[in-house]
Amino acid sequence: MIHPLIDPVLELVQAAGQATLPYWQANVAVQTKADASPVTAADIAAHKVLAAGLVALDASIPVLSEEDCAIALSERQQWTRWWLVDPLDGTKEFISGSAEYTVNVALIEHGQVVFGVVGVPVSSANYYGGAEFGAFCRDADGATRSLHMRSAPHDELAVVASKRHSSPEQEALLERLAENFPALRLVNVGSSLKFCQMAEGAADLYPRLAPTSQWDTAAAQGVLEGAGGQVLNLQGQPLTYAAQESYLNPFFVALPQQAVWRESFLAHVSRITAITP
Repeated sequence: MIHPLIDPVLELVQAAGQATLPYWQANVAVQTKADASPVTAADIAAHKVLAAGLVALDASIPVLSEEDCAIALSERQQWTRWWLVDPLDGTKEFISGSAEYTVNVALIEHGQVVFGVVGVPVSSANYYGGAEFGAFCRDADGATRSLHMRSAPHDELAVVASKRHSSPEQEALLERLAENFPALRLVNVGSSLKFCQMAEGAADLYPRLAPTSQWDTAAAQGVLEGAGGQVLNLQGQPLTYAAQESYLNPFFVALPQQAVWRESFLAHVSRITAITP
């Protein structure tokens, strides 16, 4: 049974995505936030749609958005259920004119993802799911298909990685993977679409040994978990979203629960003791 809040959130995510399109490929002005990340009028337009819509949907559920995150830890620690929102994930992709940006909304309870919705404004596709509900993609024409991760690579291990964010640790891990998996193909994808490609069975692994924030991952983690995947920190524990002073995630890997190569890969990662977030 699908969670009763998924359908109205799908509508909100679609509306927020539509609010970004007038600014896409339109030489939109770019400002720099205090953390040096870019923000545009499209980010703010999508945020306004989501913030108002989520409060109207259920005013008892607080909203934590990338564009409105100056909320004291003492207040957030009192929350048991909240929305975790990235109004425009992949702002650098958006600025470049790429279609690989998304609108992300996750419902969190006690630090766990209940479900997530990832909208792709340019294609009007919407990915959604959660560990208890499965995972699905609703296309622009309204057709809905279920999503399932593949448990074994096809001819090669397809590894998704960020187009614009890496680190020495990330590059070192990719080199070690290439040594252990000679048939390896690296796929550079923007925003939360990395998780969605995995959920669709188009990729096998997403290691992220570079900074991300909670709103970057929560919604797509819901989709991935619904499709049979896991997101684990480098100690092999599930990625969670309990209130903390910083919104930064630890380094993580996303992979199928039933992958035939899963245990050997996690053992390999555990030996990279020098890598810490």
